[in-house]
Amino acid sequence: MHLAYPAVLAALLFCTGLYGVLARRNAILVLMSVELMLNAVNLNLVAFDVWLRDTLHSGQALTLFTIAIAAAEIGIGLAIVLAVYRNRGSSDIDRLRDTAETGTADGHPATAGNATAGHTTNTEATA
Repeated sequence: MHLAYPAVLAALLFCTGLYGVLARRNAILVLMSVELMLNAVNLNLVAFDVWLRDTLHSGQALTLFTIAIAAAEIGIGLAIVLAVYRNRGSSDIDRLRDTAETGTADGHPATAGNATAGHTTNTEATA
């Protein structure tokens, strides 16, 4: 097997995933693009493992770890995307900047009601 075929295919997969990460605004499509990039890396790991004829098959072992990490990343990523979609009604990445809590002019977070509503003073505690 020539090493050029899987290397070119992996480069195409990685470039497609990179384009998807940079150009897309939907969070689910961005996660799918990241998966394409990880699969390109996995293809390279296995191809170089076969090409080098490694007796320990370290490329294939590392591929299994990468697949496990990718599965965990997708699970957590989809859970976050679904939570954002339920709260915001959209999974648009540009609108996620609005989720930051806005503060007051002095940089402290705004609080509802009186600022000392939850605090007791010394005179109130002794009375």
